[in-house]
Amino acid sequence: MYDLIIIGAGPAGITASVYAARKKMNFLVITQDIGGQTAWSGEVENYTGYQFITGPELVNKFEEHMRKYNIPVRENESVVELKKKDGVIYVKTSKSGYESRTLVIASGKKSKELNAPGEKEFRNKGLSYCATCDGPLFTGKDVAVIGGGNSALDAALQLMRIARHIYIVNISAGLTGDAVMQEKINASADVTIMNNTRVIAITGEKMVSGIKIRRDDKEEHLAVQGVFVEIGLIPSSEFAKGVAKNEVGEIEVNCNNETNIPGIFAAGDVTDVHDKQIIIAAGEGARASLSAFRYLVQHKF
Repeated sequence: MYDLIIIGAGPAGITASVYAARKKMNFLVITQDIGGQTAWSGEVENYTGYQFITGPELVNKFEEHMRKYNIPVRENESVVELKKKDGVIYVKTSKSGYESRTLVIASGKKSKELNAPGEKEFRNKGLSYCATCDGPLFTGKDVAVIGGGNSALDAALQLMRIARHIYIVNISAGLTGDAVMQEKINASADVTIMNNTRVIAITGEKMVSGIKIRRDDKEEHLAVQGVFVEIGLIPSSEFAKGVAKNEVGEIEVNCNNETNIPGIFAAGDVTDVHDKQIIIAAGEGARASLSAFRYLVQHKF
């Protein structure tokens, strides 16, 4: 029986684990990976204390902090179900089952899919959801980045150093990412922005060779060797049955990171807290862990 189980090891989950370790709680972290979306980020320029750091470098710093406290982690393990009965929270994973008195859900978000023909067939065959992970595979090639927000612009900025030419295919009338990122994109001759453009299919034989698009009510074929889908994220909350969520699946929390179920807390991008930022997720993780500790102190078991 654990005092606390933390689901996820992105900025929220990692920070929650550090605070749990400092409170000497008997706890466990369950996660698919370490770092979450931070590991996919190219350049991080707004995390206090670092004027500039890459996402993978920041994740390494997080891991160093976790190692300092010998934090117990079950990696490559996904949560499939959770329930609370008679004051005990039962967590079922892809590999095992665990019991705890409190829980922090910090499972973050996952990439939204295009749901276009060819997407599933060409996944990992020229189609990717992570420029940080797969960008180097497209050195000297023409690629398309699908989307117009911060994720898409971050991917394009990374690919500018690698690919020959980048097409930003954006369904909206204009880019919506941060102004400073837009300035860098607009200053590059290696980037073509295609607004009001919808992807209707991914094409190719064994590997991606292009995308079919609709622009100004006309269908065109754009020859590219790589496609990066960056159209947003959806919360990884499907396993949390019974936990109150909003219309997009984000877990609803109050100012103490409490959910509608006593003893179950949530933090980071999986919640309905506004402004999905690394530093905000970290702060929310700290507060969720402290709230869980307070809950343990105030209740008899």
